[in-house]
Amino acid sequence: MILAEPSQFIKQYIEELNISLEQYQPGAGLTFTQKTWLIFCLTGILMVNAVCQAKFERASLGEYKIAALSWMFRNGKILWEKSLIASVMHILKKYGITNGVLILDESDRARSKNTKRIHKVHKQKHKAGGGYVNGQTVVLLLLVTESITVPVGFKFYMPDPAVSAWNKEEKRLKKKRDSEEEASCLTGI
Repeated sequence: MILAEPSQFIKQYIEELNISLEQYQPGAGLTFTQKTWLIFCLTGILMVNAVCQAKFERASLGEYKIAALSWMFRNGKILWEKSLIASVMHILKKYGITNGVLILDESDRARSKNTKRIHKVHKQKHKAGGGYVNGQTVVLLLLVTESITVPVGFKFYMPDPAVSAWNKEEKRLKKKRDSEEEASCLTGI
């Protein structure tokens, strides 16, 4: 198995994260299974340079199956938001970081024209092809310091359907008005 033994620094980080979680919210610590899964996933990210469960399965030579990895992600009862907060607090404390600037960064991720079942997928202008494609917009909140840049939050953005409908109706009415004005100019000549 390629992912047989995780790096010592990953094991240490997960233990420190668990301690930070317990300090941040008592009772929110990680179970042995959750720690093992997180260690495997972080090792997988390091080894395959991607966040992809299929690649993790291949790198483990089938030892860990996609279904099991996916199940743990969806049903593992990990407090993800608390884990992110505890992780950022731990990193800031460990490296003595006391100041920085918060920056928002968004990026569009094109998926497919017929994708409907992915979280917060919506119609986007495809910049490379010029047409439209379904995709996701990921908005990251980053803390930029003199020494490091740390992601401190993220959300998936989706346009409000009411605003989208209003814009569509506004565009239709403007087009109708412009064509009526053009018709009245032609008949007035």
